[in-house]
Amino acid sequence: MASTNLALKEWAVITRALDRGDQLILIRKGGIREQKKRFVLEEGQFLLYPTYEHQRQDLLKPEYQQELEESLVGHEDNGTVTISNLARVEEMLEITEPEKVDALSPFYICTNEYAHYRLNWRPRKPLSVLLLRVLRLPEPKTLPVLPRYGGCVSWVELEEALDASNAVPVLDDSQFRARIEEIHKAITE
Repeated sequence: MASTNLALKEWAVITRALDRGDQLILIRKGGIREQKKRFVLEEGQFLLYPTYEHQRQDLLKPEYQQELEESLVGHEDNGTVTISNLARVEEMLEITEPEKVDALSPFYICTNEYAHYRLNWRPRKPLSVLLLRVLRLPEPKTLPVLPRYGGCVSWVELEEALDASNAVPVLDDSQFRARIEEIHKAITE
């Protein structure tokens, strides 16, 4: 993929964890203003758009609460957003069982309570779990935040397409495969 303008909005603290390889999954149900009232995977590759809305320390595991503070350093409401990562969907799982949410707990930085809250929100719809291969763009790109990027939606089309042709995986192939196998093992036991 040479360039894209499609971006998935996610908490800045989680995009940082994805960038470090600490987290490979995203748990989605969809934003309140989603057109189809549920999460829909638009494409298999997209940029990660860090958002600062709805982030709260009490929704993160204790060992990641300081990370939230660090994600806010230098972020003022200055009307810009910095995009640093491209994500490729390795697999999308649909989960309805609370036990599987618990089994995935080692693989996400939010609290189990918050993950269960997401599972139980609109309970007739499954929880979408994206297994991602995250890549780092060669140069982070700072863009103006346009009004149409706001609100509780998952996807935004950026005004400008970003070059992702030289993006580099945050984990090497063997590390990535090992982590994906751990995730699969956790939810099938």
